[in-house]
Amino acid sequence: MTQAHSHTSHRDSGHHHGHGPQAGRHQDGDGDGGQAEILELDAEVLAGHLASITARLPLKAGPRRIVDLGCGTGAGTFALLERFPEAHVTAVDASAGHLQLLREKACARGVADRVRTVQADLDADDWPDLGTPDLVWASASMHHMARPDRALRGVHRLLAPGGLFAVVELDGFPRFLPADAPEGRPGLEERVHRATDGFHAEHVPHRGADWGPMLTAAGFAVEDERTVAVDIAGDRGGTVGRYAHGTLRRIRGAVGETLAPEDLAALDALLDLDGEHSILRRDDLGVRTERTVWAARRP
Repeated sequence: MTQAHSHTSHRDSGHHHGHGPQAGRHQDGDGDGGQAEILELDAEVLAGHLASITARLPLKAGPRRIVDLGCGTGAGTFALLERFPEAHVTAVDASAGHLQLLREKACARGVADRVRTVQADLDADDWPDLGTPDLVWASASMHHMARPDRALRGVHRLLAPGGLFAVVELDGFPRFLPADAPEGRPGLEERVHRATDGFHAEHVPHRGADWGPMLTAAGFAVEDERTVAVDIAGDRGGTVGRYAHGTLRRIRGAVGETLAPEDLAALDALLDLDGEHSILRRDDLGVRTERTVWAARRP
């Protein structure tokens, strides 16, 4: 859970991707509020891609009972509610703050009667009662599990026979800058991302895992695996700039000490909101990443 990636939770140098968010414990230097901001921007920027993923799930019928594991502030929850208008969602996360924000959004959208929130750490030995869902959704949350094999078995027990488990993972942090940026330190973003490798190897060892074999070992039948490219251009009213700033700021907090001094100075110039080189002043930003989706059925 959140992340959270967020995956941003995303966790992932304090960030959660996409979406949602994370299912274990926090490593979030900015607290829930900072992570929630990233999750909200992530949801706004990647909403279209998330909708396309929910539309292509290999479902035999519209699910009525859904569990969103590591729901964060609700990107997946609300995408699923929109896609399946007869469904009710149990949204599960470790963060009370994220769940409160999700409840407020559900009320504002008029779907509070279709959402139940549960605060839980899914790395704990015993899970709370989450019902018997037809669909379990886990976006950017499974790689945060300390014992993913145990968590997968927990999902298998949870699902109704014939139910579907959808695991969605981002291929690392999104990229935002052109390869030749910034002036004077071209390729900075790739070097910053490489600096996160050691951090992730220690703190998020399951990031980038192939979930297919693990799902099979847990008793699932994998019915679909596909990778969806995300390539979004344009500033979208400044949203992409804020998303890039929040993401790079959180990465800097985790790995800043490992960067070359010149790279750290260039990164700080991008993150200086009042500076002439601020990333918010750029008109050449985009969002580039990939999402991989595994759809597995409990026989």
